[in-house]
Amino acid sequence: MTTRQTALVIGANGGIGRETCLALQRHGWKVRALVRTLPSQHLDGIEWLQGDAMNADDVLRAAAGASVIVHAVNPPGYRGWDQLVLPMLDHTIAAARAHGARVVLPGTIYNYGPDAFPTLREASPQHPPTRKGEIRTEMERRLQAATADGVRVLVVRCGDFFGPRTGGSWLSQGLVRQGAPVKRMLYPGRYDIGHSWAYLPDVAETIARLLARESALAPFESFHFGGYWLDGHAMAAALRRVTGNASMATGHFPWWLARLMSPFNETMRELCKMRYLWRATIRLDDGKLKARLGDTLYTPLDEALRTTLIGIGCINETQRSGTSAVAASI
Repeated sequence: MTTRQTALVIGANGGIGRETCLALQRHGWKVRALVRTLPSQHLDGIEWLQGDAMNADDVLRAAAGASVIVHAVNPPGYRGWDQLVLPMLDHTIAAARAHGARVVLPGTIYNYGPDAFPTLREASPQHPPTRKGEIRTEMERRLQAATADGVRVLVVRCGDFFGPRTGGSWLSQGLVRQGAPVKRMLYPGRYDIGHSWAYLPDVAETIARLLARESALAPFESFHFGGYWLDGHAMAAALRRVTGNASMATGHFPWWLARLMSPFNETMRELCKMRYLWRATIRLDDGKLKARLGDTLYTPLDEALRTTLIGIGCINETQRSGTSAVAASI
């Protein structure tokens, strides 16, 4: 009899956490999920535990018997990073050290400043111009330092996330309006500047495939997930195809309103600090990842967007059946 390996996913109610639970299940893992609030509908076969990533004992108990800990927890709405992010990671590192587990961190491009643009590689310099970027860089520094104590680490770095089970993304809260038909796209940058996007189910599948090759992974391993590199015109064209709305309007995200609200709203304040990521061409080089896993990494863009828009309530089931035929004529 083969004993199934156990993976603990911290933050399984979030977009990347939920998708990683599903991907690990597909790859034969026994999945345990640590969340502050138990979901109303449990995913079949997942062991749900109620606890707080800010409580070291909760994390330590949840990680018992796990060979992988996926650290997919983040403060919602950009709030409380200074107080929450590093303590939560320290608890994950301590649990991984105690139980001999590999830590998986979904990485971001916040670590980089303009000196690393436009092409981001695993060895690119990390000189972030924001406090959030400094915190993300410190997270990876602490993880790398922990390898001296036997902790193994896997970082999979992505651009902006989107997917059917995440509401807190640029796509669902900026470009389009969640829960409403797509009549207009508001783009956060210049339409001729390319930007990297990552479809969450593909990211989760990539994590599962890399973990299936544990023996080939270094103690500290980092991969860049290329995803889709699109400028604003390409994103608008894709949304028109997927929704079947050839007359979808385009505009610009109202940064002026975000600045106006920033003194009174922490989410808007932190959002404005990250605007620099929309002012330059940024592309993640996925050559190392493709060399390890091959070229079959990414779902076709239109399929990924359609699934996402259905999931966030922008396309209903009636529209779904007729969208493809309409899109073919655009």
